[in-house]
Parts: sequence; C-alpha cells; structure tokens
Amino acid sequence: MAQPEQFHAIGRRKEASARVFMRPGKGDITVNGEVADEYFGRDTLMMILRQPLVATEKSDQYDFVCTTKGGGKSGQADAIKLGIARAIELAHPDLRPVLKEGGFLTRDARVKERKKYGRRGARASFQFSKR
Repeated sequence: MAQPEQFHAIGRRKEASARVFMRPGKGDITVNGEVADEYFGRDTLMMILRQPLVATEKSDQYDFVCTTKGGGKSGQADAIKLGIARAIELAHPDLRPVLKEGGFLTRDARVKERKKYGRRGARASFQFSKR
C-alpha cells in the first residue's frame, strides 16, 4: 500500500482550533495564507510552533499548510503545535514515543473559567463591607 502524499490533523487549544496539512517539502509553514513568521509576529510563538519538528528532527522535510480560527494568537500557536505533532505521528508511527515524551500529543484542556452570578468574576467576589 502506497503512503499518502498529504497528512491531515486537527489541533485545539482554549477557543482556537487549527487544521494542519503536512506535505513533503522543504520546511515552509503557512498559516491562513500567510508565512507563519508574519502571521504570528513573535519569536516565542514560532518557537512553540516548531517544538515537535525540532524534537523529531523533521523541520526541513515537510511543508505545513495551516488554517486556524478562534481564540488569540497564543492559543492558535498551541493548536497548530498539536496539529503538527498529530500529523507527524500519522506519517511516522515510530516517532510516537518521542512526541509523547515531549508532551506534544496531549491536548491542553485548560480553558477560561466562567463568571459566576453574584460575583465580580470567575472567583473574585465584591469587597466585603462590615458596616
């Protein structure tokens, strides 16, 4: 059975979701039609995005085309990171231990806590006055 030319994976984080398409190439990452460096603009977000590629040493073997929506730039970067890790796992199941050890296959379930009624915020309450 021939191996597919393209792999597709979905990543999520907070309110953001990302679809990641992985194709053989030279290491280009495109997000919503823009080069990833221009889309995110911050080096820390690009570092987060490339973590699974650095861990598996596949950064110059594949091109990634990502579409993302929802949340902010940080959540989108984490969603793309999860999508990239899942796509690499589909292409190379033998790299699963490396990705698992780095924590790249775990969906970060932390989301913003809702505001409660009768309070100022999710946990903060109004200032108590004795008199």
